[in-house]
This record gives sequence, C-alpha cells and structure tokens, in this order.
Amino acid sequence: MPYRPNTPCRHPGCAALVPYGQKYCEKHKALHPEEVRSAAKRGYGKRWQKASREYLQAHPLCVLCMKKQPPRYVKATVVDHITPHRGDQKLFWDRSNWRSLCKQCHDKKTRAEDNNPTYTY
Repeated sequence: MPYRPNTPCRHPGCAALVPYGQKYCEKHKALHPEEVRSAAKRGYGKRWQKASREYLQAHPLCVLCMKKQPPRYVKATVVDHITPHRGDQKLFWDRSNWRSLCKQCHDKKTRAEDNNPTYTY
C-alpha cells in the first residue's frame, strides 16, 4: 500500500496536518459535525421525510424559479431551510423557515452557504 502524506486541516486558517483521509484536526472536528454524522442523525430521518413530502404536496413549485423573469414553473423536489438550522431543532422544524426548491436552485443556494460558512465558537 502506498504511503500517503498528511494533509492540511480543511478549517479556514488552520495549518495543522491530519492523516490522509481525515478532513479536520482534533481541535476543529467539533465545529464540523455534519462531516461525521449521517443524515438521519442530523434530523433528516423518517419524520423529516414525511413532513417534507407533505410540504412539497402543498407547495409543488420552486419559489426561486417562480421569482425569475419571466417566471418558470418548475416542480420542487427539495424542502429548503431558508435560514440554515445548524443543528437547532426549533429552527429545523419551524415551517415558516421552509420553502420548496428544485434541486438546481437548492444546490446553488447550499453551495453559496458552504463557501461562506458561519462558525459559532
């Protein structure tokens, strides 16, 4: 098996080296729980699947595509948290924080959020 060199921690500004295959050093692992826990452990289990399915039935069109000029009528496939919940269960289940998006709009929004993460210490 070939030797793999250590790689830098992926936390912004951290130069600590971690073994190949790990993303964060011990100091920053706690700040990135989504890297460790499965979707079900983050709250996206059966209860969420049922609630999101019901929400999409009531709100079948992508709200961002509808705002474009001219409006585009695209089927929504994802329930998005407008304000990222970051593990806050009250915000996670707050339906006023939900909106229906198509996968393309959701991926674009999530990518923008992930490129500019909010860290709490």
